[in-house]
Amino acid sequence: MTKQAFIFPGQGSQFPGMGKELYDSNDLAKSMFELANEILGFRITDLMFAGTDEDLRATNVTQPAIFLHSVIRAKVMGNEMNANMFAGHSLGEFSALVVSGAISFEDGLKLVYQRAMAMQEACELAKGTMAAVLALDDEKVEEVCAASSGIVVAANYNCPGQLVISGEYNAVEQACEAMKAAGAKRALLLPVGGAFHSPLMEPAREKLAKAIEATQFSAPCCPIYQNVTATAVIDPQEIKSNLVAQLTAPVRWTQSVRAMSADGATHFTEVGPGKVLQGLVKKIVPEATAESIG
Repeated sequence: MTKQAFIFPGQGSQFPGMGKELYDSNDLAKSMFELANEILGFRITDLMFAGTDEDLRATNVTQPAIFLHSVIRAKVMGNEMNANMFAGHSLGEFSALVVSGAISFEDGLKLVYQRAMAMQEACELAKGTMAAVLALDDEKVEEVCAASSGIVVAANYNCPGQLVISGEYNAVEQACEAMKAAGAKRALLLPVGGAFHSPLMEPAREKLAKAIEATQFSAPCCPIYQNVTATAVIDPQEIKSNLVAQLTAPVRWTQSVRAMSADGATHFTEVGPGKVLQGLVKKIVPEATAESIG
């Protein structure tokens, strides 16, 4: 039996004008965007629809903007979304939780905004960065990170041969040179504001943990494959724990997609801005079909 997996993108998939077509063409989308403006206390739609690349790069704008685009697009799909399983890449996990019914739209947006602000504050406390390592085995990347001086860890297992590392700026720089010496095709710093999914996000994890614990979670309509464990989860308390751990733990995207495939997923639909996840899926499970709905 063919099983459908719906997946949601994370930070980096934003673009100027995102969501405007949805807003202009659909009454449900328009009402949800306007509700979001009220909840956030500023007109994020103005920044999404008419802002520059620079405007959209601010973490407190980027994260809720991507979340809104993804969730509202999914809600507009309605009955077309016949999902058997869900997953989201980092921030995208919050989109997956809302669309699956585990948390409400309003609570999801509030958590995403709190997450963005907490991460921004953590970035200001310590100078950190991230780097993409290409064409080196995951085990070798982990080995180089473990041997490095300073804090540097594997952060995003995106697909075979593409792993992102994260940590203290100097430690990541030095690790990049060591990765190249170990045979990496490339190891390049990314234009990000901090060391996401690393121990440097601990202050943000502590803040978000309180907000998540105070939020009502329900069992999703079907399993969520969470970043931290790369396994199917339905229990609300387990979902909460994994969501808290996600800020300082790696995004196991390769492992999550493989697990969904092993559990019967043959078709993956990326919902939201960009087509990054569609491309990653094709590299992880070439026999699956993948599409993007933006």
